[in-house]
Amino acid sequence: MTNLLARLFVRDYRNTASPAVRRAYGTMVSVVGMVLNLLLFGAKFTVGMLTGSVAIRADAINNLSDAGSQIISFISFRISAKPADREHPFGHARIEYVASMIVSFLILLIGVELLKESVANIITPQPPERSWVSVAVLGGSILVKLWMALFNRTVGRRIDSAVMRATAADSLSDVLSTGAVLLSTLVLILFPDLSLNLDAYMGVLVAVLILLAGVKILREALNPILGEAPSEEIVRQINEVVRQYPAALGIHDLEVHNYGPGHIIAALHVEVDGKVDVFASHDMIDTIEQRLRREYGIAATIHMDPIVTDDAVIANLRARVLAAVRQIDPGINLHDFRLVSGTTHSNLIFDVAVPYENKTPDDRLRAAVAEQVRKIDPSYCAVVTIDRV
Repeated sequence: MTNLLARLFVRDYRNTASPAVRRAYGTMVSVVGMVLNLLLFGAKFTVGMLTGSVAIRADAINNLSDAGSQIISFISFRISAKPADREHPFGHARIEYVASMIVSFLILLIGVELLKESVANIITPQPPERSWVSVAVLGGSILVKLWMALFNRTVGRRIDSAVMRATAADSLSDVLSTGAVLLSTLVLILFPDLSLNLDAYMGVLVAVLILLAGVKILREALNPILGEAPSEEIVRQINEVVRQYPAALGIHDLEVHNYGPGHIIAALHVEVDGKVDVFASHDMIDTIEQRLRREYGIAATIHMDPIVTDDAVIANLRARVLAAVRQIDPGINLHDFRLVSGTTHSNLIFDVAVPYENKTPDDRLRAAVAEQVRKIDPSYCAVVTIDRV
């Protein structure tokens, strides 16, 4: 069904890297979601009012919030497809993360209101009427929501959309909440003498599930905005390309900035033999940058670090310093290692790559590294830059 809709409503639907194609996908998914959620809201709210079921009305309001979320998603796709301009040189794709946050706030608001209504119904019970029509409507809603979850997840993966992945997760949570309401409705029909106000308690359960879904979507949207570590897949892609060039001796200081799908900017250092012709090394760096952009859509800026590769003294000294500083933390590594010899002392200049899990302040780490270096030779002075990796 997803491929059929894509062929009908998305021109050149396979070219998901195109902003126009992504916008068309977003429009298609948003319109489908709005229509289906409004239909579900109308059916459930009508049944909920006729039977007096707070749980069914709560589920209906949840569908109405989903329809509103789809409207926000639709607007975000229209904005994110706008090209870069002077005020936004990296484009507008991050609006999708902002839209996901708005969706999460709406879900949380609905969850709080439904929780309050359900608790009030527990305190002042108002038993609903028992109806097989309710069972039919709720069962149909579950089937529709399962399809919507699959639909959003498939398209979300296809175009790498945070908004659609969030909507798919919300649809799955709707399946659970509607399933709980359906179960309580069946119990009330099959056991008419049951005195427990099960409908109100199911309303509380629906509200809690809605709140949990809202928190999850908020966390997923907040991390890219705050700036998160690059995914393992992006790191692997960059390393694979660099390692295909034997003249690239090492890679470090990798930074990745995600400005939304198709807008990834990376900066990294690549070590090269200092005795190789600088123009040859520069040509290799240019080739790596072009491949990363062409094959993975990564706009990379690579700093070329010339290193000494044939000096046995420096190589041995680097190995000794590395072994010494790893007594501080086995996860530490070194790069940009240089020796500047003097008459009274010699400077060892290098960067120390320290895992984020090591919470020792940078100034204490520098002091500890300098102490380890002095143990090798008191005339050595460590000039250290701390990098967190």
